[in-house]
Amino acid sequence: MPPDIIILGISILIAIGILLHHPSKTLGLPSLLIFMGVGLAFGNGEFGFVYDDLQLTSVIGTLALNTIVFVGGLNTPMKHIKFSWKEGGMLSTVGVIFTTIIFGFILNALLDFNLITCMLFAAVVSSTDAAAVFSILESKKLKLKHGTGTILEFESATNDPVALLMVVMLTDFIINSANGAPTALSVLSSLGQQIGVGAVVGLIMGKMAVWALNRIKLPEFGLIPVFILASFAITVSSTEILGGNELIAVYIAGVIIGNYLKKGAEVSKHFFNGISWLAQSLMFIILGLQIFPQQLLPVFIASLLPAILLIVVARPLAVQLCYLPFKQANWRKRLFVSMIGLKGATPIVFALIPAAAGVEGSREMIHMVFFIVLMSVIVQGAAIEPLANKLGLKLQPKKPDL
Repeated sequence: MPPDIIILGISILIAIGILLHHPSKTLGLPSLLIFMGVGLAFGNGEFGFVYDDLQLTSVIGTLALNTIVFVGGLNTPMKHIKFSWKEGGMLSTVGVIFTTIIFGFILNALLDFNLITCMLFAAVVSSTDAAAVFSILESKKLKLKHGTGTILEFESATNDPVALLMVVMLTDFIINSANGAPTALSVLSSLGQQIGVGAVVGLIMGKMAVWALNRIKLPEFGLIPVFILASFAITVSSTEILGGNELIAVYIAGVIIGNYLKKGAEVSKHFFNGISWLAQSLMFIILGLQIFPQQLLPVFIASLLPAILLIVVARPLAVQLCYLPFKQANWRKRLFVSMIGLKGATPIVFALIPAAAGVEGSREMIHMVFFIVLMSVIVQGAAIEPLANKLGLKLQPKKPDL
């Protein structure tokens, strides 16, 4: 198919998704469902068009994910980080690992996959999704007591790097299993390199961008977001070249730029919010196109029980274990956080990594992950406000003084 026709088609699909965004907010549905639904409706033979390119989808998904995480950093106030980094940081690191281990053993008991493949599957769905969490909280105008919403947002914005590290390492292990299992030292070394290099590059690039923009007077404010976009691209490329984790790097760079930029901060945030929407819409539509509707039905039944057990067993148990050091957190807050682990496009993007690498059973995994995400968005997304009311965590709006 000619490139101009492809560009025209994708542009039309994005426009349709954007026009459907307002009705979706009225219904409390995240943009994930709308854009992915558009891709599902128009792709893979439904209108004589078939899209099936795992490598391209994986590249687009990874780039979009980097963009979304960077913009999330730009929009994260430092006061939120100072408030929620202990609880949110525990959930986004140890919580992801606990969820992976617990859910991996559950999957091993349910599915006809070996333990390592089940752990890979569990790592794919272990993180919560920032776009889904932000979208649900925003659409429902939900403000929560005890900083619960802030903790959920911080967790969802920072837990992708650990999940991605596990997905990549487990994929490499399965592909290179003939070479023997990696040693504990090599795993720790790889983790240290990914996290350390990503953090250092993000810190340096963020500080350099802020230093330059705060001291150099640009003739046009519109050049500021363009400079930040270039800094983002340099951060991604240099982190990849040096062997670090791109998500960690772009999030740290985004936080520094978003909090310490003195000139053109609002212009830049509006610009990058638009870029983030473009990245989300393109990613969700491409993911929808990549999924073949006719292949979904056979795995629908097989996905139901794992999805339910992830929501009511693996995630809650992992969260409760993470909250053991935080004695001051009341049981209502712990229960709410444990039951609201919204999934989104991120697990589907992560599922493309083993699929693109040719891991056995990965195609089936993509479709099962799709249903797990769908059930999470529908069930947990619908339950968030009633559960907050039931547990007395919803902040009531202040009545105006008469």
